[in-house]
Amino acid sequence: MPQRRHVARAAFSAAAATACLALATPAWASSTIPLHTDHKGSTAADFPTQICGDERFEGRAANQDGWHFVLPGGKESGSFETLTLTYTDGITEVEIKVPDASDAYPDFLYSAGGQDSRVIHAYVFTPAGWTLVDGSAMISGEAEKFNLSHTCPGTPSQSPSPTPSTTASPSPSTSTSPTPGESNTPSESTSPSASTGGSGGSDGELPLTGVATTGIAVTGLVLIGGGVALTALRRRRDRITFTS
Repeated sequence: MPQRRHVARAAFSAAAATACLALATPAWASSTIPLHTDHKGSTAADFPTQICGDERFEGRAANQDGWHFVLPGGKESGSFETLTLTYTDGITEVEIKVPDASDAYPDFLYSAGGQDSRVIHAYVFTPAGWTLVDGSAMISGEAEKFNLSHTCPGTPSQSPSPTPSTTASPSPSTSTSPTPGESNTPSESTSPSASTGGSGGSDGELPLTGVATTGIAVTGLVLIGGGVALTALRRRRDRITFTS
């Protein structure tokens, strides 16, 4: 009997201790909360609180913006489990998960340490000049929202200006292509007309020139003069009287 009493007392004590622990420990339940509305649309350069002296920003490159998010509230809010942040470079939207070591954007969760060991800090580095569009967080407790605590603006990388080409463009050709059906070779000679004066006949005879006409006239005059001379001689001969 005494042994049974000791076992019963031990069981009762264990049950009481378990109940006390259950009452003392808060019931954690994961929940999703949004980013503070006033922090949407922010850039690191225009955010009012900028603290580049934050030692967690030491690994940030000069051309990157540093972002620090915090989970407000007491122990009821629990800890950050994951964050989903949406940024834009002005053209394309990019979704960044925190923590995610596989993406191109350095990010990590950070514990407050000390007596409050909750993970209430989140850091992410993005290319300088990006805009925070929206965000949500999965937490292990209850809270209305999470905040962008402070930023550290970087210097955007400047794309090198293209070097203008110094090579002169070739002079345009001055030659023109011949029109189809036309020949580029000029005609060497021009066929003379069959007749150079007046309307000639169609028998192919050459026209009389000035030199030929003059010769014919002179010949005619000579013939006429010879005829006159012969006539005068004949008359003179007829007038001669022979005497015996």
